Amino acid sequence: MPKPRINLRLAADVYARLDEATQRPGVTKSAIIEQALREYFDPEVKTGLEERVLARLDAFDLRQGEIEHDVGFTLEALGQFVLYWLTRADPLPEGEREAAHALGHRRFNYFVEQIVRKMNREESLSERMRLEGGAT
Repeated sequence: MPKPRINLRLAADVYARLDEATQRPGVTKSAIIEQALREYFDPEVKTGLEERVLARLDAFDLRQGEIEHDVGFTLEALGQFVLYWLTRADPLPEGEREAAHALGHRRFNYFVEQIVRKMNREESLSERMRLEGGAT
C-alpha cells in the first residue's frame, strides 16, 4: 500500500532550513518530516532525553552543594585557626625575630610542599575524610 500524500504549508525560514538539509545525498524532505513527526508523537524519545538531562543536573546540583559545604567548612576551620593563633601567639623578643622568621619561612615552604605532594597523589585530607564518611 502506498504512503498517503499530504500538502504542508511551512514558514519561509523553516522551509529554507528543510531545503538546506536535503542538499546532502540520500536525505529527503519526506524522510526528515516523517522522522520529526515520529519523535513528536513518541513521548518516550523526548522524555528519555529530558530525564537523562534532569538526572545529570540533579547530580550536578548535589555535588555543587557538597563542594559549597566543603569550602565553607575549610574557610571556617582556617578562620578559627588564624583567630586562635593571632590571639594566643606571644610576641617575639627583638633578638629572636630573624631566627623565628627564617624558621617560619622554612616551615611554611615544607607545609606547602606537603600539600602539593598530597594533592598530586590524590591523598588529600579532605578526600580521606570523604571516603571515611567524616565530611561530605
